[in-house]
Amino acid sequence: MGADPRILAFAGSTRRGSYNKKLIRIAARGAERAGAAVTLVDLADFPMPLYDGDVEAEQGLPEQAIRLRTLFKASDGLLISAPEYNSSLSAVLKNSIDWVSRPHAGEPSLACFRNKSAGLVAASPGRLGGLRCLAHLRQILGNIGVLVIPGQQAVSGAGAAFSEDGELADAELAAKVEAVGAKLADVLTKLSG
Repeated sequence: MGADPRILAFAGSTRRGSYNKKLIRIAARGAERAGAAVTLVDLADFPMPLYDGDVEAEQGLPEQAIRLRTLFKASDGLLISAPEYNSSLSAVLKNSIDWVSRPHAGEPSLACFRNKSAGLVAASPGRLGGLRCLAHLRQILGNIGVLVIPGQQAVSGAGAAFSEDGELADAELAAKVEAVGAKLADVLTKLSG
């Protein structure tokens, strides 16, 4: 790792007006202010079929999975804003994790996740703000070798939480979201020695 930690940031949503796309920009800003080099991507730019072992065996990894995998490999950490669908992860987020986790070009499974750290945030119209999803995501990432930092931030009532410009109306809440990005940058810097 160089002097500045490299963070890949994305929301687990492809919806244009996604609350989580708004939220990830705020968390990424916190990481940048803490000295990280952040690459912000939109999963809508990486369309992939649902993971299918037969498709992988017959055709290999889809081109978009290879592109996304390259970005994962180039990062030291992940900053993820996760929408909650029926008390769990969105299909696009889980599918992205599944495709990126596959072996490729002589590398073993999970090579893109090993020795990474992650920071998590979520926004949801519901009262829990995506906390149930974050619990599932934390478990999945931990099981595949990612160190998930303890702090996370959920934003409830997301439909009313954002102003017209995509910022959180509550400045204190915005600072808490930025703090997740900043904490991830700090952890990555300390881990690099």
